Amino acid sequence: MQFPEGFVEKYEAILEDEARDFLASFKQEAVSAFRVNPLKESQLSFAAAIPNTPWGHYGKVSGKSPEHVTGLVYSQEPAAQMVAQVAQPSPGMKVLDLAAAPGGKSTQLAAYLANQGVLVSNEISSKRAKILVENMERFGATNVVVTNESADRLAKVFKGYFDVIVLDAPCSGEGMFRKQPDAMDYWSTDYPCQCASLQREILEDAVTMLAEGGRLIYSTCTWSPEENEEIVHWLLDTYDFELLPVEHVNGMVAGIGLPETARMYPHHFKGEGQFVAHLQFKGENPAPKFKASKSNLSREQLALWHDFAQKHLRVNLTGILQTFGDQLYLLPEMLPDLGKLKIARNGLHLGTFKKKRFEPSFALGLALKPSQVKQRVEINDEDFVKYVAGETVQLSEARPNGWYQVVVQGNGLGFAKVTGNVLKNYYPKGLRFR
Repeated sequence: MQFPEGFVEKYEAILEDEARDFLASFKQEAVSAFRVNPLKESQLSFAAAIPNTPWGHYGKVSGKSPEHVTGLVYSQEPAAQMVAQVAQPSPGMKVLDLAAAPGGKSTQLAAYLANQGVLVSNEISSKRAKILVENMERFGATNVVVTNESADRLAKVFKGYFDVIVLDAPCSGEGMFRKQPDAMDYWSTDYPCQCASLQREILEDAVTMLAEGGRLIYSTCTWSPEENEEIVHWLLDTYDFELLPVEHVNGMVAGIGLPETARMYPHHFKGEGQFVAHLQFKGENPAPKFKASKSNLSREQLALWHDFAQKHLRVNLTGILQTFGDQLYLLPEMLPDLGKLKIARNGLHLGTFKKKRFEPSFALGLALKPSQVKQRVEINDEDFVKYVAGETVQLSEARPNGWYQVVVQGNGLGFAKVTGNVLKNYYPKGLRFR
């Protein structure tokens, strides 16, 4: 591996005797891993559990497998899994993932929240926000809003609001060199300082969104002290924070001069590069009284939704019902009015209003557990291959016509219509594959 100019010298100075082992680790293959989604009703057993994690496993999963397509598993390398594990929000909390795409940390935060409270997953890039929406939808969390905003615009709506904020900050990406060698093309000796300047800008806005006693989890996928420990020192010097200790597991080591923080080096930790710090806000951020989000359904729309829910669901979905055009969404409660923000996914997409009827969404069929639905059709692995390719499926026996949740390996794969013994195909065209 041809390192960028100045990189080797920098880490020989920082790591001294360890530098040789550190640099040699780049010749090894990047470590693949995934997490199991506890929100799914039907679980599978997987080998090679990552020690000291609730859901992590070493290994690869196919993007074309039922486990992936139903959201039972999410690919994420081991070091990245440690960030949300440090945050570990409790059900009912208000949580912000400030730079969330592609969704690894947000899906893990959603797992901890267990569909209680609210998770705002934000991504400033429109293109990356679309990927984030797709991944959050597949995961099946019902209490997530995906925003497509800058931190300063979010701060105007969410002052003093969040119990937990996770910022996996834009950084020089040194920890990704092994996994994504292209990241080296951007690196120069000045680049970490440029990144640090942007990180401070984002953090200034992040701090204003913390509730009293709220926690900030700051992380990067780089080892540069300029973007890590120096940023933490700046936070401690500028704001009223207490630095909380991060448990060092699986080969994590103490940050440079800050033993409460954690570094992950590939010659110690089985994974890629990461830094994480955990801070608790001790200052005051009085939250203004805000206008809560309200339902905007017409009487007819409300009646159509209630009719569908009564006929097909065994569970009462709690939240605020809102329409955007003819699309119906369920927003988490406790949210301020989001009218001034760019929204990529306004809570859980429930479905579409058509002429005097309601059609359920793919997202709803992913989010609901089969036990929460009155009518479902289980398809086998062979039929799964046909269904994700956009084909109809022949059922072994005729069923009453209507909407059914499609189930594979015990987990939902959207809703579809059954006519006699034919399962019509409602798998989204943009997701189909062979």
